[in-house]
Amino acid sequence: MSGRLVLLRHGQSYGNVERRLDTQPPGAELTPLGRDQARAFARDSGRPAMLAHSVAIRASQTAAVIGVELEVAAVEVEGIHEVQVGELENRSDDDAVAEFNAVYERWHHGELDLPLPGGETGHDVLDRYVPVLTQLRMRYLDDDDWNGDIVVVSHGAAIRLASAVLAGVDGNFALDNHLENAESVVLAPITDGRWSCLRWGSLTPPFYPQPETSSVADAVRSSTDPMG
Repeated sequence: MSGRLVLLRHGQSYGNVERRLDTQPPGAELTPLGRDQARAFARDSGRPAMLAHSVAIRASQTAAVIGVELEVAAVEVEGIHEVQVGELENRSDDDAVAEFNAVYERWHHGELDLPLPGGETGHDVLDRYVPVLTQLRMRYLDDDDWNGDIVVVSHGAAIRLASAVLAGVDGNFALDNHLENAESVVLAPITDGRWSCLRWGSLTPPFYPQPETSSVADAVRSSTDPMG
């Protein structure tokens, strides 16, 4: 097998600028900066063997920009949209951000049955997300004749959760290290159906959590969006 799975967070959206819990598709569009970020990724990444994206507008627009730059067709894939936050949808206040992050933190500590209010559990997210990646692996990456990376334009919180579970990345590291817009996690298939994490944003292994941090408090104080 030859190739990697590049899970790319979409470019900046208007929901990101507003620090809004914008999770339900189709969602907000890309900002001009978001389109520039997609072009920058295309310039730096090389031409993938496949380019896929979620059903959300910001993901499809990111993939479309990349596709034009690299002359590769983009395909829509269901199941890889963002964590669904339920009653917190479209809120941007500190209480909503803190509630989301408190539940998300507990997922990374193993409490995957815990639901967001009116939204998904961690298991719900993984149950729709992981089979898509498994199918891409079995159909393409595990084929000895396949050659090239698969770029999947998806969403920050969902990418971090799925990647940490699939590649055995420390949950505290995943919580400490958000993905900026147009940053990616790179996974490589290894033996027995397992995955190895080759890169997380700008970081490479080993992946250690930052000492003495509070992901919930840090996210609430941050001026950036909470979904990375």
